[in-house]
Amino acid sequence: MAGLHVSLSFLVLAGLMNLGLLSASENGNNYLREACSVTRYRDLCIHSLASFSHTAKRSPSRWARAGVSVTIGEAKHVAQYLVKLRKRGTMRGRNGAALSDCIECFQDAIDNLLNSLGMLRKLSSKAFDRQMSDVSTWMSAVLTDEDTCLDGFDGSKGKRAKFIRNQVQNVTYITSNALALVNKLATAGAGSLNIP
Repeated sequence: MAGLHVSLSFLVLAGLMNLGLLSASENGNNYLREACSVTRYRDLCIHSLASFSHTAKRSPSRWARAGVSVTIGEAKHVAQYLVKLRKRGTMRGRNGAALSDCIECFQDAIDNLLNSLGMLRKLSSKAFDRQMSDVSTWMSAVLTDEDTCLDGFDGSKGKRAKFIRNQVQNVTYITSNALALVNKLATAGAGSLNIP
């Protein structure tokens, strides 16, 4: 009988612990949905930032950093692919020129993303407005670079050109989401830096 009581107690305890985990998971999902509510591509936002939900919680600055961090990873991935493609030398003529321009655009975009993340990591209450203005400018420049890359392949035919357009377009969506999270932080103001 004592063994049954211990087993029953263990099951009840395990059930209560599971409820706590579910509650924590639900909170993380709520934080994520709340953060992504300001973005244009919500499903993509939720998918790409899900791993940050328990650390970013309700902090606009953490969500902005997460958005920019994810964008850096995606932009670097596309840039590496573009460089490999150029080394193969399979794209010539108009598409080859567009590829070279696109690589240059992505190098500039990555520099602006790194500047943005660096600034987001050292935000201060005293310089908040100026810092956020800089970050917004850099993030807008990233979108411009990505759009310029897309423009180079406008009207291009072929599987590679289509694949490049799709990859770059996906990064523009992620960048747009990151910019929305940056703008949310700017709107929340310097006081939001204290939100855990």
